[in-house]
Amino acid sequence: MNYPRYEYATEDELNIFEFDSIGNKGKVTKIIQYTEMSIKGYFNLGFGDLDLETKEINDEIVTNNGDGQKVLATVVSTVYAFTAKKPDAYVYATGSNEARTRLYRMGITNNLEELKRDFYVYGLRNDEEFESFVLGEDYLGFLVTRKK
Repeated sequence: MNYPRYEYATEDELNIFEFDSIGNKGKVTKIIQYTEMSIKGYFNLGFGDLDLETKEINDEIVTNNGDGQKVLATVVSTVYAFTAKKPDAYVYATGSNEARTRLYRMGITNNLEELKRDFYVYGLRNDEEFESFVLGEDYLGFLVTRKK
């Protein structure tokens, strides 16, 4: 995706990424964390603001910092970095609510052709089955894996 994005910091395993969103509400630290799920090789993409009290990700906060596209492009850039390090990984993402899941779907929809050059892209249907991502379909979540 050829959108402006933030620089991020990460650790050697590329499981945790941190960057600052800078917008009309000031500087807000964002965290992206890849956590292996119960199925080996499948990772959940967790994303949200850094809660300064707990030092944990808070994915319920609505920041509205005016830089949503730049933030989303930054998150996608970490998927590229993570799957370059772990090319056999499957990355699952869903929003913390329906509006956020819809936002992710719109981001995938708007960039699907570019994403499909590098990834297989799937959507999780209501019947809990994954299918190749179809434009215009509603999904509960999304799964990507690198093309070999």
